[in-house]
Amino acid sequence: MNTRRHLFGLAAVAAAALSLSACGQGGDKAEGGSKNEITFSILSTENSQNQEQLWAPFLADMEKQTGLEVKPFFASNYTSLIEAMRFKQVDVGWFSNQSGLEAVRRANAEVFLRSSDPSGEDGYNSVVIVKAGSPLTVDDLTRCDKRLTFGLGDAKSTSGTLAPMTYLFGPKNVDPQACFKTVRSANHEANLLSVANGLLDAASNNSTMLRLRPEESKRIKVIWTSPRLPEDPIVWRKDLDPAVKEKVRSFFLSYGTGEGDKAEQERKNLAALSFGVFRPADDTHLLPVREMEAMEKVLTARAAKDSAKTAAAEKELAAVRSERAAYDARTAQAPVQPLPSAQ
Repeated sequence: MNTRRHLFGLAAVAAAALSLSACGQGGDKAEGGSKNEITFSILSTENSQNQEQLWAPFLADMEKQTGLEVKPFFASNYTSLIEAMRFKQVDVGWFSNQSGLEAVRRANAEVFLRSSDPSGEDGYNSVVIVKAGSPLTVDDLTRCDKRLTFGLGDAKSTSGTLAPMTYLFGPKNVDPQACFKTVRSANHEANLLSVANGLLDAASNNSTMLRLRPEESKRIKVIWTSPRLPEDPIVWRKDLDPAVKEKVRSFFLSYGTGEGDKAEQERKNLAALSFGVFRPADDTHLLPVREMEAMEKVLTARAAKDSAKTAAAEKELAAVRSERAAYDARTAQAPVQPLPSAQ
């Protein structure tokens, strides 16, 4: 279907999203996927209607430049994105690093691109926020006196859950579920608004969301910032038709590059999504996240005083660090951000 028949108006996008998100509708795609269409999944980090508006120009350009019908699939739940790819209901998608890792493990997916930041900075940060004017500090959060409410991200969110657990709570042997009066799990937009409106004492978030929501960000303050995290990956199913893969890859790598009015408008479309141009990548992009995940396992096992699990977790961490060191040496790159010692 060409762009004359599919203009990605809000009603059309919303209808497609609702149709695709319904359980089992349409059945699984044929092995390898259709050669004439793809379904592109998008993690909805804020209000879904806002996401539809922001993504519509980019998706329309993808249709025009690839000649493929591009169907969007919006989901705020990371597990939904993974399961949709696992059951071949989606072909290509924007994932967080941790959910992308799960897709690689469980949904026959592979990383083929990585996003970048429109500012030119390579990476972003997990943060912990409190209401502007609040006297709360990190020490208050880790005191474990069950008097505060806290908002974490989705369980498979890199910046919303994995990073604060690895860098903040884990090293201090803090279990948020045991230390706070209430722990709520929500997306970054919901956590930002809950803190700004005084519904939560504190919450995890990330630097990208704070930049995207400047008015709400004036009503909060950051009391903790993680080391730099790698930008999000774009993944596809390994069994996607090779000809379709090449069309999709060419579109992403050329989008927003070059000079002229067309390229400038494409860069504006990307900036509205908080993206810069896309860069080639593979599954090694997920090495820093695998290291964070392994570190969290070590800290959890040590806190439980389980010697067998601790030994297994330490072995896994050493293996991931060895793999990452070999990759860094092979590509002559410094690690994105070395993790603190698990000692």
